[in-house]
Amino acid sequence: MQEDKHISWDEYFMGIALLSAMRSKDPSTKVGAAIIKDKRVLSLGYNGMPRGVKDEDMPWGKSSSNPLETKYPYVVHAELNAILNANKDLTGSTLYVTMYPCNECAKAVIQAGIVEIIYLENKHASEDSVLASKFMLEKAGIKIHEYKGRVPSIEFGE
Repeated sequence: MQEDKHISWDEYFMGIALLSAMRSKDPSTKVGAAIIKDKRVLSLGYNGMPRGVKDEDMPWGKSSSNPLETKYPYVVHAELNAILNANKDLTGSTLYVTMYPCNECAKAVIQAGIVEIIYLENKHASEDSVLASKFMLEKAGIKIHEYKGRVPSIEFGE
């Protein structure tokens, strides 16, 4: 019997989030997001600088004695980019994202009416921003769970 090579809907949408992450210019953290409703893609996003701001003009470092010389005050997270790029009602949708949302993104997710989050990894689980995010998302009744399917391998070449 031949193995079924079709991917599930979850694999498909997480694959799109992973592919979106590949657009990020961030040298250390590439995050992608896909907002889905009724098996249709509503919007995509990846972490990067605001529209119109040249990536090469901005700092991408993670630490400096001057916080304004790091990426943190400037980068727009993938989830927020997907919400802002949507230009449509997101009520009742699902967010597929490659990293657990921070507290700022959680606020935007709640306000946008997204009802479910499926995330790939939570490498900052013990940080305050993620703990606050988890608390808010639970209070808002948003279903959130770790992606458990196969991680699609994306290969390009000849």
